[in-house]
Amino acid sequence: MTHAETLPDRPALLFRGGTVLTMEPGEGVRTATDVLLRDGRIEAVGSDLPAGGAEVIDARRMVVMPGLVETHFHMWSTLGRNFISEGFEYFPAKLATSAHYEPIDFYRSDLLALVECASAGITTVHDWSHNTRSPAHADAELRAHRDGLIRARYAYGHRDGLPTDEVLDFGDIDRVAAQWFGGEGVFGPGGASEGVVHLGVNLRGPALGSMASFDAEMVEARRRGLPVAIHTYQNRDPLVDATLLEQRGYLGPDFLIAHFIGATQADREAMARTGTPLSYAVHSELRLADAGDPRAALLRFLAAGVRVSFSIDASSLAPIDLFQAMDVAWNMGIPWEGTETADLPALTFRRVLEMATIEGARSLGLGEVTGSLRPGKRADVIAVRLDDLNMAPAGDVEAALVRCALPSNVDTVVVDGRVLKRGGELTAWDVDQVVRDAATSATAVRSRAGGRLSPA
Repeated sequence: MTHAETLPDRPALLFRGGTVLTMEPGEGVRTATDVLLRDGRIEAVGSDLPAGGAEVIDARRMVVMPGLVETHFHMWSTLGRNFISEGFEYFPAKLATSAHYEPIDFYRSDLLALVECASAGITTVHDWSHNTRSPAHADAELRAHRDGLIRARYAYGHRDGLPTDEVLDFGDIDRVAAQWFGGEGVFGPGGASEGVVHLGVNLRGPALGSMASFDAEMVEARRRGLPVAIHTYQNRDPLVDATLLEQRGYLGPDFLIAHFIGATQADREAMARTGTPLSYAVHSELRLADAGDPRAALLRFLAAGVRVSFSIDASSLAPIDLFQAMDVAWNMGIPWEGTETADLPALTFRRVLEMATIEGARSLGLGEVTGSLRPGKRADVIAVRLDDLNMAPAGDVEAALVRCALPSNVDTVVVDGRVLKRGGELTAWDVDQVVRDAATSATAVRSRAGGRLSPA
């Protein structure tokens, strides 16, 4: 298993002659273009760049682009993604099992998710930990991030079932901040994985908790300067009032909202005014939004000027695959005659790609770190093969990435300058061991849950 003391090197790499999507504003598809990585950063993007001792990767039949960015993922439950069955779906399965995960199960679940993210070209993820059962559980997840190697926000949250009048334990958040993110901590300024993971909090918000508890938690989060994320229901009752949150001074670029399918136009305008981003879980919104139209919600958020990014939510609701999320979003992102969307613009391939890269990075406060191929940014880069059976023959590259690409087409993945996938094979982990460990923990959780893993 990869540990902090045995991190992969950061080799100098030159992707030679690829079709390049920088995702920088105003830049389209660039052909026969090189991308040079050195010391964990993007050093140059251009034609006929000198290798200067860098290892050369022949990218002539590949798209070279920024890694994909995911903004809302409950990683602790990944090993339980197949606990569900007909009539016993996400919420009943979560309720039956959430209290039965031990710290080792959290570690194995998060690592399984992180390794699969890397395989799928996801180089940044928002670990929305909404079942932080103890300090040991938090530490187990952070050990998984140490070994999982991809860029992340670790959003410390409540344990599942925390009473609505009980406030999140900010004392342990302070411990985590000092131990993991300060001084010589793994992700701190003197750590082996400096800056690869940053700390945030996820709060239940006024829709899933009480307003009094939420206000108290916001005071503590703001005092510490921590970015905040909240859930809303995927229906209309009860509903978060974004205008009230704006009046309280909560909204802003460091306040991320997930779902919010039942938002009003006033809510959307408040989010747009304040630069508050939305995390949109394509599969989850389609499955669980039992009031309102998730297709219309997506188009109306975009039309209002809200920053929108993509999320997995939970792997029992969606595959760990943002290519599929892009494809589904593009297919559903059209106006319908005779509805409130009739006069709204349809989603374009470019817009969808932005949502999966630079808009995701901006939503996590990482727009100057990752999400596009700009010299000086960190080297979070993927190369996707264009000559695979399902991608050939190459035509419009943006269309191919959105409509045809699969995780199996991802040839190379580099995160913070470290190569995690090469020639279509993961290089940083013993994948068979990761899978075996996750299976062991899944069996243990099932056993502890007893007979509760079945429909009533």
